[in-house]
Amino acid sequence: MIIPKSPKLTDAQLTEIRSIVGDFNCSIQVIEGAGQNVYAIVGDERHELMINRIEGLAYVDRVDTIQSPHKLLDVRSELKNHRVVFGGVELGKELLLIGGHCTVDPNDANKFFETADALKEAGVHALRGGVWKPRTNPYSYQGDVKALDVLMEASQRTGLPVNAEVMDEEQLDIALDAGVHMLQIGTRNALNYSLLRQVGQKVAGRDTVVLLKRGRHMGPVNEFISAAEYIVNFGNPNVVLCPRGTLPGLEGYRNQPDESITPLLKEKTWAPVVVDPSHSVGKAMYVESCSMAAVAYGADGLCIESHLDPVSGLGDDPKQAITPEAFKSLAEKCRAIWKLKRG
Repeated sequence: MIIPKSPKLTDAQLTEIRSIVGDFNCSIQVIEGAGQNVYAIVGDERHELMINRIEGLAYVDRVDTIQSPHKLLDVRSELKNHRVVFGGVELGKELLLIGGHCTVDPNDANKFFETADALKEAGVHALRGGVWKPRTNPYSYQGDVKALDVLMEASQRTGLPVNAEVMDEEQLDIALDAGVHMLQIGTRNALNYSLLRQVGQKVAGRDTVVLLKRGRHMGPVNEFISAAEYIVNFGNPNVVLCPRGTLPGLEGYRNQPDESITPLLKEKTWAPVVVDPSHSVGKAMYVESCSMAAVAYGADGLCIESHLDPVSGLGDDPKQAITPEAFKSLAEKCRAIWKLKRG
């Protein structure tokens, strides 16, 4: 990884460096940080002569070589100084709170607008809302692109950014064109490397944040981080890791709660961690406890399903969404734990 003396290289300087690494069958990927660009060497970076030639350039501060399966996300990389900002929150400085419907019903837009208003009053920083839904049963409701209009109108009304899941390249393009602020990659696509590459390529150079959920069926910590590496490798370091429960399921819960992996992630990577307690436990009555545990483990934020009238909702809302009133109470308790945890 090449760190220049200035915040970014000029076009001429970048061309010179690309020429040098090309002599050793390597290439350069530009990573645009908040205040400092870094330049990742893609390929075998162990060529001593290549490193010497680059470090001899007057405009290069240093070259860091990291022998890790996830060089860019490694806690020792220069990107450790990168800060992800979303919803007016610099993750790590304040507890990020995201809330909203599991599924946005395009035929009942007012319900989502009312929930959004109530959640804003409860203190959320961003809204979540399912537009397209991955369903095991092909006859279940699969979502509707019209729901995206509802989601974006709620954003305009409240002034809050929004999170929406995308499952293929077409949905990705539609979401980006609409101005979705945080793209969610769900657990079923956590290892869809083709989609991860497309997301990385299309968000490069944007301030779009990508929330990557942990794979439900596998999800070892290194595999999870390496999946995020696919996205960062194409130029956008605004990636957030999201534990959301895994298999095998635990009797009484929807999945095996996994907020406890947060310290393991933070030991290996600089990426923020935002936990989804709703899918982890799968029942509204357990969401508060799981949320508090996540913050105690060091989570930087929470993504929680919330609905003004859960029983009238679509998808998972009837069983696992909490009300905005309950969200407000949960937020107060979690902020208190946050203060204790962060000193």
